[in-house]
Amino acid sequence: MIRRRDKVALKRTFRQCVAAMLMLPVSLVQAAIEIKDSAPTTYTVEKNDTLWDIANIFLDKPWLWPQLWRTNTQIVNPHLIYPGDILRIRIVDGQPVLELAREKTRLTLAPGTVKKAKAQPINTLPWEAIAPYINQNEIIDAQAYNVLPRLLGNASGDIRFVTDDLVLSRSFGRPEDQFRVVRKQSTITNMDGDVLGIQIHHVADASMVESHIPTQWLVKVDGSNLEASRGDRLYSGQFSTVDSMQIQPATAQRGKVVGNLHQHQLLGKNDVVIIDVGGQQVVPGTVMGIYTQGPDIIDGEQPRYANEASAVFSAFEDGSTVTQPALKVGEIVIFKTFDKASYGIITRARELVKNGDIVARP
Repeated sequence: MIRRRDKVALKRTFRQCVAAMLMLPVSLVQAAIEIKDSAPTTYTVEKNDTLWDIANIFLDKPWLWPQLWRTNTQIVNPHLIYPGDILRIRIVDGQPVLELAREKTRLTLAPGTVKKAKAQPINTLPWEAIAPYINQNEIIDAQAYNVLPRLLGNASGDIRFVTDDLVLSRSFGRPEDQFRVVRKQSTITNMDGDVLGIQIHHVADASMVESHIPTQWLVKVDGSNLEASRGDRLYSGQFSTVDSMQIQPATAQRGKVVGNLHQHQLLGKNDVVIIDVGGQQVVPGTVMGIYTQGPDIIDGEQPRYANEASAVFSAFEDGSTVTQPALKVGEIVIFKTFDKASYGIITRARELVKNGDIVARP
């Protein structure tokens, strides 16, 4: 559960990110926009739509959506589009422009007054899907996680702890005034088994009560999102935040889908995935295509897949092993990066996404 103060801070951060998305590199601004043949003449904005959803309706390359508003005098801020508004494409100087064909009138009736009211504007990306990941989840170095102090127990012999409970921990290093109680969710590895980090979840906050007991700390649990448990760790580091997000396509970056928060086997639109590409290669706002590649095929009298137990590779370099091409099945937008991995949300998927799928330029 996300606390109210975290929600307020999170929404403020997200609005700042959304505003920054309008500032695209010059190379993208100059890119030509091609409207889909299947694009409708008009589109009525629906509840739970996002700008990305609408861009997908009109464009094959939805990351170019800001250009649709570049010369529009009606839609001063494309982030102020509401459910019920009617949008249409118009050609201006040979280039397509998305404009507001009709704004839905919204009335709020009260005794003696009639007020025009607006619903909440639509977001760029689905807020509900990524909000829990921004402030509540982190991937940290495995060695750094292993040395974090554990919650051991309390005077009542409880195995779970909530707000105002006093809990004992072994001391480690210099005590801080404030900690996060975090819980390990999974060890993140790449497809070769190399550890990329430990995924942790923010369970509660904790404040130092006593640091003068030899070899021990006494902390008070507060701000619980979940019940803390024995073995949960005390983390004094800061969770990474998203200060800015600039939508841009990946170029030479390449990696693979290596996991997700809930350990699902198959994923689709609006699911969050973990890729084995870190913050030195991608930034929040990077758009990547998702590609799936089938197993090699052994071309013989009875064709077999190379991963079948009975398949035998030819001893000759005669082209009998057929490598399948990587086929595009969707797209992701990176929204949070770490040292060796990143979170991305699936914004489009024509097939289910799975671990091992390739991510590269869209």
